Formats: sequence, C-alpha cells, structure tokens
Amino acid sequence: MILALSGCSSSWICTDTTAKRGEARVRVQVEDTYGQRPGVTAEVVDWRLEPHPQEPSAGDQVHFTYRFDGTSETSGPAVQACAVDKKRVALDCQTIYSGQARQQPDRTRTGDDWLTVEHPGQVAGVLLIPNDRSYDPRTCDQDIRDGGGTHPPKPAGRGEQL
Repeated sequence: MILALSGCSSSWICTDTTAKRGEARVRVQVEDTYGQRPGVTAEVVDWRLEPHPQEPSAGDQVHFTYRFDGTSETSGPAVQACAVDKKRVALDCQTIYSGQARQQPDRTRTGDDWLTVEHPGQVAGVLLIPNDRSYDPRTCDQDIRDGGGTHPPKPAGRGEQL
C-alpha cells in the first residue's frame, strides 16, 4: 500500500523582507510595510527644551507634542519620533503610538512625550519617520510556518542620519 498526502510539502518556504525607511519630516503620511498610505497623518505640533518634571536634576530634555489624524478610536499606527541636530543626525528616538494619544473633539488624537538627549543645545527639531511600527509579523526564525513577510525597517537610533 502506498500512502500519498496531497498538498503537503516536506519544506516550508518562508521569506522575510524589510520595508524601506521613509523620509523623516515634521509632518508625515503614515506608510504600512508595503509603502501604502492608509490615510493617516502624524505631525510634531511643537517641541521645547525643559526639565522633565519627574527628573528636574537631569537638566533640559526635549518635550514635544504630536497629533495623529485619520486614525480609528480603537487602534492605529505607531511611528518613530527623533530629536535631531541641524544635520538631521538622530540624538534620540522612540516610538509614539496613536492609541496612547487623547481623542479630541475634531477626531484627531494628540499627545506629548519626552526624548532624552545628552546635549540639549544641539537639538534643532523633532522629526517623525513615517513607517508604521504598530504591527511587526513574526519572522521566519520565530515561526517558519506562519512567519515571514514584510517587516518595518530597523528602528532609527542615535547617530543615524535621517
């Protein structure tokens, strides 16, 4: 008796790719991992140097406010915010989530956050990287059957030119 299983394969084909990092700006159209724009904008509304209220002895840090427009109430994108110098070199970066921002009457979501920099006097602005970081599927190494696909670009870090 010969037993054959149709539709089964002895090896899984799994591939991981990385999306291209979008251009950092003060106001961006958020991009998914395929470079599509789902109609959400993110914007740095204001920033200033001041001591963090919970650590005033640490000196001035970057306090910035931001706004997302076009997100749903229950979920939404996340983008990286980076304090940069005049040459657009990242001094500090972190991810901001639209879901953690406050819903406003005009249906935008606003929030504020802090970036920690070693030399506050070098800060020339705060920029957003448009790639959505809210969803990062498992890699092939993590799950060869259901993993793989296109992933957000590597997070920007200190010293990177944006």
